[in-house]
Amino acid sequence: MLDLKRYGYIAIEPTPDGQTPGRVTNHRGSQYIVITERGEVTAELKGLFHHRAEAREDFPCVGDFVFIHYNDSGPSLITELLPRRSKFSRADLSGHGAGYAKVILEQVVAANFDYVFIVTSLNRDFKVSRIARYLTQALQSGGQPVVILTKADLVSDCDASISDVLKAAPSVPVHAVSAHTGFGMSALDAYLKPEKTVVFLGMSGVGKSSLLNALIGHEITAVKAIREDDDRGRHTTTHRELFMLPMGAMVIDTPGMRELGLYGADEGISAGFYDVEELFARCRFSDCGHQTEPGCAIATALDDGTLARERWESYLAQKQENRYVDDKAVYLSEKQAWAKNIARSTRKMKKSGAIRR
Repeated sequence: MLDLKRYGYIAIEPTPDGQTPGRVTNHRGSQYIVITERGEVTAELKGLFHHRAEAREDFPCVGDFVFIHYNDSGPSLITELLPRRSKFSRADLSGHGAGYAKVILEQVVAANFDYVFIVTSLNRDFKVSRIARYLTQALQSGGQPVVILTKADLVSDCDASISDVLKAAPSVPVHAVSAHTGFGMSALDAYLKPEKTVVFLGMSGVGKSSLLNALIGHEITAVKAIREDDDRGRHTTTHRELFMLPMGAMVIDTPGMRELGLYGADEGISAGFYDVEELFARCRFSDCGHQTEPGCAIATALDDGTLARERWESYLAQKQENRYVDDKAVYLSEKQAWAKNIARSTRKMKKSGAIRR
């Protein structure tokens, strides 16, 4: 029998009769791979699960702990999603057009992790503003963010880039590494402990697959050659998957994200920009708009250089985006609830004969 504690499982509630706990390690379409005490099984969602789930985020994703009805002659059935201790979400802007999303949903990328490795490369793809966006959502997730600067072998000096990241994220660990030469890799041992889970996040081609291969000790995900036109690698990760490393830690590898849409990120923004929001209390007026008001601490900090203008603009941009997404999501949720109520009332009236077919 496999000990699920190796996969981070803690029995926080009794297992129902006839069911067994497991952890989702792979998800493609309607099919899940779940590791259980009996080993790895293929599973699907039980029909009743769809009725109980109120929203998209209520469905299992890679890293989730679940209860299943085990079936040794076919797919097992996932019957319940267990409470998450952490989750990384982004806004899924489906059906967008002309700059406006028609549908905004929460997409849960991974769950039940201890650390969030924000992976970006030190070549021409390096952008502190993008790291700041990932950091905001990582701080919202419940896991501890760590910035990993890959491809250190392609630059002559990492210190300037590390310093730039630390200015944007002063309380977050930053490590420069090279999966090819081994430079800096030993620093990651502090996070990769038995029963701990790390999720890799970042754009395509920043070196997540190479980093995972180096940690596992052999090539488990394919990595293509670096493109000469933009100095970015190409990899073939197309889905999320949980891997067990030789030292007993786990990694959730994710496909590269072209764009990270913030979702419900108020707490993450406050945590990531705590230095900015601390200045608000120093303003002369409590309702200061931080524009032309006298005694504005933000204006003073911008003038004397203690607050970088780029950081202030990044804060404003993230607040504006998050406000738009939250307002749009609430509106669409209320609209959907209204439509369901109308449909439910119509069915009842038809059934009672008040409306003729």
